[in-house]
Amino acid sequence: MHPGFGLSGSRGEMSDSLTKLEPGGAVLLVVDIQEKLLPAIDNAEACVAAAKRMIEAARVLVVPTVVTEQYPAGLGTTCAAVKEALGDAPVAEKVRFSACVDSVMRALAQLSRRQVIVVGIEAHVCVQQTVLDLLRAGYLPYVCADAVSSRQPLDRETAIARMRQAGAIITTTESVIFELLGQAGTQQFKQILRIVK
Repeated sequence: MHPGFGLSGSRGEMSDSLTKLEPGGAVLLVVDIQEKLLPAIDNAEACVAAAKRMIEAARVLVVPTVVTEQYPAGLGTTCAAVKEALGDAPVAEKVRFSACVDSVMRALAQLSRRQVIVVGIEAHVCVQQTVLDLLRAGYLPYVCADAVSSRQPLDRETAIARMRQAGAIITTTESVIFELLGQAGTQQFKQILRIVK
């Protein structure tokens, strides 16, 4: 349990309220899925496809999305497939590796949501530093393992292990989507099925 999680109730109640994803308590953070970075990324196509599904589902489930771009003047903007899915989500430009720059932290504070679903690249640099900073700031990151990658598989695997050890929840996009959805038989369920199929 991190010090920033000082909510009322017993330790068990705190744990339950923080670890069960709820649309009203979550935000999606898309980290640096940029055109010029992707050619060097291991399994980039699958990573982008998973991130796109997560973004599309977040829109259906009314989960706000925040996006970062690392030095876009040199590394290009967010790739076309992801950009199309994002719509008018706010984009924060940065030069720090961590996405926890002032504009992003202000956006998270305004949203008052403690659960941060994380997708992006590279797993062992920008994603890992973001997740560690989110934990320090009292947020609970949910890292979608199928929607994060690095140039080298070992870097990705090691980053996922470190983030888990630090206290992040390691999961997958489909697991997150269906946990946020909660039940079948709704109009949202029908929309989500079209996304995940």
